[in-house]
Amino acid sequence: MKRILIAGAAGMLGQDLQKALAGHEVTALRRADLDVTDRDAVLAAAPGHDVVINASAYTKVDDAETHEDEAYAINALGTENLAIAAAANGARFVTVSTDYVFDGHATEPYAEDTPRDPINAYGRTKAAGEELALAAHPDGAFVVRTAWLYGAGGPNFARTMVRLAQSHETVSVVADQVGQPTWTGDLARQIVALLEADAPAGVYHGTNSGRASWFEFAKAIFSVAGLDPDRVTPTDSATFVRPAPRPSFSVLGHEGWAKAGLAPMRSWEDALADAARHGVLELENDDTHGGGR
Repeated sequence: MKRILIAGAAGMLGQDLQKALAGHEVTALRRADLDVTDRDAVLAAAPGHDVVINASAYTKVDDAETHEDEAYAINALGTENLAIAAAANGARFVTVSTDYVFDGHATEPYAEDTPRDPINAYGRTKAAGEELALAAHPDGAFVVRTAWLYGAGGPNFARTMVRLAQSHETVSVVADQVGQPTWTGDLARQIVALLEADAPAGVYHGTNSGRASWFEFAKAIFSVAGLDPDRVTPTDSATFVRPAPRPSFSVLGHEGWAKAGLAPMRSWEDALADAARHGVLELENDDTHGGGR
């Protein structure tokens, strides 16, 4: 049994990590319990733990364009604080990062060692967090990049689609952005498997396998929710101009799992069907706002 500290435990992933870590001794800290930007507080919280998991993040992508300092404090300096604290206590450190560290101009999946090249402020702060964590704890830091997360513990695209279906006859969704829908339940279990595998430190891509556009993802959500997928209509990014540019291609490669002796995560279609059976698309308590990804 390991002693594990989770920062950002109230977020979608943080909640599923607590479930996946059943049987371990878990210290689950919400944002109100631990301010990751306070290095002294982080250093005080870490002793006595074998693993520190960073599921906290500033995830307001558009707001980060005008609040980059605030995003940097959490996503970069907060991550560094947790990595330093883990290293000081001989603990392994897992931090959750994002596909947004890449520019989205690729046509084939991004390998784990592809140079970072973010195109928005949020991506820059997350890329800095990766670099700082790996520098602070090179032998014990694990960067797990993920994308397009949905889960039961908070607002997300999948539940938004189900909600919109209640009030709109049709829903327009962009078809020119491609990525990997990822269930937080699967990601949490993959992180636990990584910790139990005695894997080498470094970068891993924690996304469900395959690829889809947001349009294709939305149609699949309608289908598993028992709704008519033809109610979803395609549009393009020019219709939804937002302050922060989004990568148009966010498919991540999964070669890193082999060196850990682990299989990649299952297909996003299988994960979505399983998530639906577990009530992830139900709208009860959908106003929950967590402290992490």
